Amino acid sequence: MDLPHRVVVGGRVIERVHEYIEKPPGLALIVTGRTTYEIAGKIVKDSLEDHGRSVEVTHISKPLISEAEKVAERARDFDVIIGVGGGKNIDVAKYASFKASKDFISVPTNASHDGIASHIASLYDGNVRRSISTKPPVLVVADVTVISNAPYRFTRAGVGDAISNITAVRDRLLAHKLRGEYYSEYAAELSRLSAELVLRYAPIIKEGLLEGIRVLIKSLISSGVAMAIAGSSRPASGSEHLFAHALERIRPGVALHGEMVGVGTIMMAYLHGIDRKGIREALIHVGAPVDYEGLGVEPIDIIKALTTAHKIRKRFTILGENGITREAAVRLAERTLVIPRGSVDVRHQES
Repeated sequence: MDLPHRVVVGGRVIERVHEYIEKPPGLALIVTGRTTYEIAGKIVKDSLEDHGRSVEVTHISKPLISEAEKVAERARDFDVIIGVGGGKNIDVAKYASFKASKDFISVPTNASHDGIASHIASLYDGNVRRSISTKPPVLVVADVTVISNAPYRFTRAGVGDAISNITAVRDRLLAHKLRGEYYSEYAAELSRLSAELVLRYAPIIKEGLLEGIRVLIKSLISSGVAMAIAGSSRPASGSEHLFAHALERIRPGVALHGEMVGVGTIMMAYLHGIDRKGIREALIHVGAPVDYEGLGVEPIDIIKALTTAHKIRKRFTILGENGITREAAVRLAERTLVIPRGSVDVRHQES
């Protein structure tokens, strides 16, 4: 079981990154974007260089496997790889460090996803997103001051990703009962509690207080740890994620991952027979999307995503092996208020 050795959450902690690294000074590679370098990467670089560590920086533009492979080749010459930024920077650094057998340090600049501390790297192979098993970071340094200054849209996306654990855990339990799949009660409980904490603190997160950001980032980190304990993304990725990945293929780049996952969670909660209204209210409270308009897509896109979600990967969920029918998808989306009644013709099947 690989888990982060240390997690540091607090204000202005990236200025002291050098204090948290266990190994003696050596050569470090910072993987970041040009904007995130100015926001946080340069601070990390200065902190390390001021205390005897040699540092080089590589800028990435897209979370592509091909780009991550190039970084991995370069990473072989370094002692530690540091991902600074959002999901794409951290995932490329995570993948590259794993391929190069180097320690990985995660320094997030926003709270939009639970990949901050997980062993899963989400990268694109062409236009298809792949979830790749690697190793979690040895160190996570989450500066709540930096994260609180990120565009608010990232924070509300993080709320959507965090609360999706509620349905992901249900899907995992369902697969355990019906298919005999391995089920870690500890990982499931950690994942569920992380989600419930975010639901409880939604009003404070909305207010933009550091306390709310701290709760959200800790919940996302705990979610990543739950995945590491389980040895898979199952505690934090179920039918709601399949829906989100399917929708992303239909409408790439329109909405953030956590925004789509949040909407998916509302619908999957309905199928599981649990409190979808509380989930929906929490998303509304933080200003996250709860319907097709909020995501910037069309009603028919929601239906296409629901009916094709089961094809995304071989993972048993509430959607079943064969998915759900168009009629069932329309009924589900209408009853959960994700699309208006009558906006999609149940009888008409597009080719």
